[in-house]
Amino acid sequence: MRLFRTLAAAVAVCATVALSSAALPSAAKADALQNVLSAGKLRVGVLLDAAPWGFKDAKGEAAGLDIDLAKLMAADMGVKLDLVQVTGANRIPSLLANKVDVLIAAAGATPERAQQVTFSQPYAAVNLGVYGPKAMAAATDPAELKGRSIGVAKGSTLDIWLTDNAPGAKLVRFEDTPGAIAAYLAGQVETFAENSAIALKVSEDNPGKDVELKFLIRQSPAHAVVRHGEQDMVNWINTFLFYNRLNGKLSALQMKWFKEKQTLPQM
Repeated sequence: MRLFRTLAAAVAVCATVALSSAALPSAAKADALQNVLSAGKLRVGVLLDAAPWGFKDAKGEAAGLDIDLAKLMAADMGVKLDLVQVTGANRIPSLLANKVDVLIAAAGATPERAQQVTFSQPYAAVNLGVYGPKAMAAATDPAELKGRSIGVAKGSTLDIWLTDNAPGAKLVRFEDTPGAIAAYLAGQVETFAENSAIALKVSEDNPGKDVELKFLIRQSPAHAVVRHGEQDMVNWINTFLFYNRLNGKLSALQMKWFKEKQTLPQM
């Protein structure tokens, strides 16, 4: 009988511990949104070498669509904004290492990337393509790019796509987007591969240099990015984007930086 009472007491203690653990899931798992609200600060990873998404203006201050969107996000969240510069190559690693809370860095969604991170609904959409001078004939098939030298940022979506689909093209890889563009402007490559927003900025900043679309690859929406498991954060961001589409603020930012209002696809 004494043995039975001892076993019963042990079972009761185990059950109590199990119930207590089940009742406190929030203590066991941090929540990015609540952490940001509690800290009163939102850390946003942004590019500063990819105008008009993000760049440094004449005063050396951060500017661009992604910068303005980050400011609007922090304001709607009611917290201070901490901009953290990232690069195309280290933006996702920076997020996974918890150096930022969210990325607003011209990031396109792909099945491969979605294995690492979670994407919001898109906040902008541009076209990916190959850009060159007016005198060059436009291509309708990637095979027509054969023999053309194309400046491209190493490891980018464009680099991967052209490597897989235009094997006859002469890809000249650079460490970043500014390097590829500088090579085109200096006449070191015939064309460069980028998105339409960046190509527009290159054209505006260099009126004496032809910058025309020579080959359209595809549309490329941009998304905010959070870590896996942060469903509250991505839900809030999607609500934020929906709200600012309805009140016109998102369209105003698109007009300011891309010179056009955009019809965004839905995931």
